[in-house]
Amino acid sequence: MAENAEMASLEESFRKFAIYGDTKATGQEMNGKNWAKLCKDCKVTDGKSVTSTDVDIVFSKVKGKTARVINYEEFKKALEELAPKRFKDKSKEEAFEAICQLVAGKEPINVGVTKAKTVGAVERLTDTSKYTGSHKERFDESGKGKGKSGRENIVDTSGYVSAYKNAGTYDAKVKK
Repeated sequence: MAENAEMASLEESFRKFAIYGDTKATGQEMNGKNWAKLCKDCKVTDGKSVTSTDVDIVFSKVKGKTARVINYEEFKKALEELAPKRFKDKSKEEAFEAICQLVAGKEPINVGVTKAKTVGAVERLTDTSKYTGSHKERFDESGKGKGKSGRENIVDTSGYVSAYKNAGTYDAKVKK
């Protein structure tokens, strides 16, 4: 039971890394970039026994000749290839189990993602209640933009003189 749950979490990790950074990805296939990221984020590459070059070589070995991606089965084969290299002191099966435990349940790490921070000047410049002149006309009382009506004078093409109070009543008078 525990092994089955581990395989499920391993597949879940595969899917998370497969869709990372690609909006069109389905999660069924993983490209080389995401494979390298998985190995780096899950600490499969240690810089000594398993390097990024080893990771790329294993990826090229397990994928098809003309393919650019690997599926889940090829992913497990790739882990089997890397396991004895990463865990030299263990048997092949133990090494595969250990490498599966490294990967299972992990998800991509966002490193170097900048967060927007608001500074006093930014708040002051984006506060629409402090706008004056023609800029004030572009926003309603709540601070929401009016769109095109706030930028351009829209011409009234109804046929009536502007500010005429009885606009639209002619048809009602004629019918009587």
